[in-house]
Amino acid sequence: MSFSDWESIKINDVCRIRRGASPRPIQDYIRDKGIPWVKISDATVSNSRFINSTNEFIKEEGKEKSRFIKQGTLILSNSATPGIPKFMGIDACVHDGWLIVDEFKNITDEFLYYTFINERVKLLNLSNGSVFRNLKTDIVKNYGIKLPPMSEQKAIARILSTLDEKIEVNNQINKTLENMAQAIFKQWFVDFEFPNEDGEPYKSSGGEMVESELGMIPKGWEVKKSSDIANINIGKTPPRKEKECFTLDPDDYKWISIKDLGNSGAYIFDSSEYLTKESIEKYNVKVVPDNTVVLSFKLTVGRVSITCGQMTTNEAIAHFNLSNKSKITTEYLYLYLKSFDYGKLGNTSSIANAVNSKIIKAMPIIVPDNKTIKTFSEVMESVFSKIKYTIKQSDKLIEIRDTLLPKLMSGEIRVPMDEEGDLS
Repeated sequence: MSFSDWESIKINDVCRIRRGASPRPIQDYIRDKGIPWVKISDATVSNSRFINSTNEFIKEEGKEKSRFIKQGTLILSNSATPGIPKFMGIDACVHDGWLIVDEFKNITDEFLYYTFINERVKLLNLSNGSVFRNLKTDIVKNYGIKLPPMSEQKAIARILSTLDEKIEVNNQINKTLENMAQAIFKQWFVDFEFPNEDGEPYKSSGGEMVESELGMIPKGWEVKKSSDIANINIGKTPPRKEKECFTLDPDDYKWISIKDLGNSGAYIFDSSEYLTKESIEKYNVKVVPDNTVVLSFKLTVGRVSITCGQMTTNEAIAHFNLSNKSKITTEYLYLYLKSFDYGKLGNTSSIANAVNSKIIKAMPIIVPDNKTIKTFSEVMESVFSKIKYTIKQSDKLIEIRDTLLPKLMSGEIRVPMDEEGDLS
């Protein structure tokens, strides 16, 4: 069967689509534990196909006033950032900014997932709203797609999901490596149990401690302002009305947003938007050097990454350029900022609005002695090299997947297979 023979259908013909629901007033139901409550922000914290965790929960009484769905259910965002599909990795209640997609007929959930990925830009253009974009349920229901036979659906999904599975394995490897790095960092620089000259844990073996503004620290260590150990710059956003400043061309300057930091790991290689060279020069946007630690300090505080190659950022992100004379390393600063308690910054109840560039430049940084930093760097070198390599590998897999996706979904590339959809 050729692509022209694929069936033209509306999405509503092959599945059920209904909105999630939020109990009202929501503040009466939000808790630190209980039933996981999935919001749109939970879709932007990683590039995984699955939502496996949430940072908010609702109490049991809110379950009936929300929409509770099972692990494995397909959902699609319809507000704020419309058109993002995800599979539920957990049982949870879902916010009314999600559409729940189930009860499939003549289509697999995986094929529809990749259809949504392929149609994302078109769906986004059909959304509306001056402040928050909204994708109406009826637009999704009546959206037309081409549907291949079931065997070809399975074969297409299998190719794409195999790439995604490898990406997710890499994500898990890096999560394990980073957890290990953070555990070592905590042992050495929070608990002060780094190995002394005899290889024994420093603090518990009687290592001398001295008073500092951050409490007791090992003798010979210092506490300095962040601006004393790094040249700190802030990003910038050109006027949005000048649309020619912003592009989707990877040959232009990568322009990092908080969302991009949420989707990255220890290293950030790319961005979702780019700035032209002309806009960089016109608006004096700071270019961030390679191997620079960047930190979000507005709206969502505390997202940290290390740049790979020259980049730019928006004004919600600070750049920590370590000087050649700095005692600490990029890896140390990254782990320090990842473990920092940002609740101690600012002087209002809302940290998202309280932290500014002046506060960031005055952040206290513990600076260990040269020998300890050198030893730590030797331990971390192979860990961070592995993390960086794995992210690069995943980015290449994403590039391959994103190149194949439109070609497979349009029939430009056909998949050899048997009747069950197995590759032949």
